[in-house]
Amino acid sequence: MVNINTVYQRVLTIANKEQRGYITPQEFNILANQAQMDIFEQYFYDINQFLRLSGNDTIASDPLDMLEEKVSIFEKFNQTVTMGSAGAGTIPSESYRLMNLIKVDAKGNVDIQHINKKELNKYQNSKLTAPTLTRPFYITTSENGIQIFPNTITSNVTCNYVAKPATVRWGYAMINNEALYNPSNSTNFELHESEESDLVIKILALAGIVIKDPQLYQIAAGADSAKQQLEKQ
Repeated sequence: MVNINTVYQRVLTIANKEQRGYITPQEFNILANQAQMDIFEQYFYDINQFLRLSGNDTIASDPLDMLEEKVSIFEKFNQTVTMGSAGAGTIPSESYRLMNLIKVDAKGNVDIQHINKKELNKYQNSKLTAPTLTRPFYITTSENGIQIFPNTITSNVTCNYVAKPATVRWGYAMINNEALYNPSNSTNFELHESEESDLVIKILALAGIVIKDPQLYQIAAGADSAKQQLEKQ
């Protein structure tokens, strides 16, 4: 977890030092959520890139382990899938990436295989791959919707997934026309604590774009470049 007030104060300190003006709480909250999501989504891109280096374990193992540790913060297990009629289900809206789907049964849990829509007819029309209660599969029908086959499965389905980061908020109270931090109505970043500096840099970069201040963006980009060089040493 990264404290949102710490990040906001660092952003304000750098912006004020460079005489780039004041970033309001409302502006900061918008930029903070964008920055958090950018960093979060980058994890999956980076993991994919490192997996391509799997032939050289000494190069990929350490950074890959760290990325997987950062993602593990958001992993949720044994979450209920809301089932309707005829095998239609809805996974929790906070899900970002579904890991697997499970049919819970007293005789033993059964993994439900994911297939693409274009493969549906092929699977259903073959005696070897047609869905059964011991070999079910599902397709994705919408962002949070699934369809399970055979469609007689209408209950006792759970899922494991990577959740989206919660929306962050720097909460405040107006005292003498000044916004003062209020931790009771604030929400911190869920990202790994090591991401604090990256959040500051990325928020400053986004602020530079929003307020059309190329120098603020360049300051943030320069700090980001310097950080990357240090990490390579």
